Amino acid sequence: MKLTDISPAIALTPLDGRYHKQTAPLVEYLSEPALNRERMRVEVEWMILLSNGFEANGNRPVLTGVNPLTREEIDFLRSIPEDFGAEGIARHAAHEAVTHHDVKAVEYYIDDQLAEAERILGHPTELTSISTLVHFACTSEDINNLSIARCVRGAVENVWIPGVQAVVDHLHAKADAYRDKAMLSLTHGQPATPTTLGKELAVYVYRFNRQLSHIRSQEYLGKLNGATGTFGAHVAACPDVDWIALSREFVENRMGLTWNPLTTQIESHDWQAELYGSISHVNRIAHNLAVDIWMYISRGVFAQEAVKGATGSSTMPHKINPIRFENAEANLEISCSLLDTLSATLVESRWQRDLTDSTTQRNIGSALGYSVLAFGNLFAGLVSIHPNDIVIDRELNSNWEVLGEPIQTAMRACELAGLEGMDHPYEKVKALMRGHEISHADVSSFIDSLAFDPATAQRLKALTPSTYTGEAGSLVDYAD
Repeated sequence: MKLTDISPAIALTPLDGRYHKQTAPLVEYLSEPALNRERMRVEVEWMILLSNGFEANGNRPVLTGVNPLTREEIDFLRSIPEDFGAEGIARHAAHEAVTHHDVKAVEYYIDDQLAEAERILGHPTELTSISTLVHFACTSEDINNLSIARCVRGAVENVWIPGVQAVVDHLHAKADAYRDKAMLSLTHGQPATPTTLGKELAVYVYRFNRQLSHIRSQEYLGKLNGATGTFGAHVAACPDVDWIALSREFVENRMGLTWNPLTTQIESHDWQAELYGSISHVNRIAHNLAVDIWMYISRGVFAQEAVKGATGSSTMPHKINPIRFENAEANLEISCSLLDTLSATLVESRWQRDLTDSTTQRNIGSALGYSVLAFGNLFAGLVSIHPNDIVIDRELNSNWEVLGEPIQTAMRACELAGLEGMDHPYEKVKALMRGHEISHADVSSFIDSLAFDPATAQRLKALTPSTYTGEAGSLVDYAD
């Protein structure tokens, strides 16, 4: 049997197959039917504006010969996209099979609904005579750019950001819980000044929050100005209408987007490049986190909770593999590659129009889908780990040489204060500690061998690798 003969059709990509459950929420915003539904919303709202005007023009019809729509008629128009389901998807597909043009198929689909209006409402209605208003003076990109902006905004605000925020909130809670839990740092892979587990997690919280603030304030631009951005057909047909003001009203107040007054046939997509660049940046921070946690697990600083019935390795029963973090790492890389391509491709167009952006934008769902999948795995991985106190304490107690830094820094301060015998502090500490195993007794003896004032000597001798964490715990408060 051929797999292509099986019905329903087998998914080609993992986002729609193996990982469908995790990425399904994006279907509501970034699937082909979601885009067509949004196109219908744009079309019917444009019809409503043309028919009923707006406050600045006294709420009068924009076009001569058009009568204002009643509340019932407006509700009917708005029900067209809201009721767009399986039957509607099939009917739209039938139109597109003939037109070979997705936006034209949307126009014909709305025409079908208008033809049914009198039967559905049960009485004569203006709707049966206004099919001319569907797509009036619009080029396809007037509809597309607004629809895509609204779809992307919905996906980012309602699916992607909540997934990222769940990771950030969990990290924040862990950072607060472990703000004073000392752990050995490794710089260049070598034992270094201790820190706290909470402070290290708070670093990621701070990084994520900065980028999320950029994304939450992102502008989503839109335009409605005709085939080459000149309102040429608009003015030729109806020269008495202030089309610039009407376009701004529609984009800003009806579509809820930022109006772009200067475009070619397409909205220039700069906002998309900005947004995808920011999301890619968040992905890379998450990638850094996934790799760091993976290495902490490998080192034993974090322990993983065993899942009953789960198989870690097909041949080594003892293993609990950090697969959540590995999955996140790989999917973040795929997401970044797609987002980077989108950012680079969408800001270029040959003169007034080419179709490269149309094809490219069909992959926005995949780009965000891999990121959503990654953050879901990252969250699940973070929930399943906890500090391994035995390993953390063993590392700290095995590396007393890290106290060389505070001792030599205190020697510098004492030398500046005029104490004798504090010269060449770095070299003296280096001679004692570099390349040697140092014990608590060795550190104490070294401090006693120097002419520290009693208060400094007492302070230094009280230090241990576990207490030498400076203000790490307090710094967690700055994660917000």
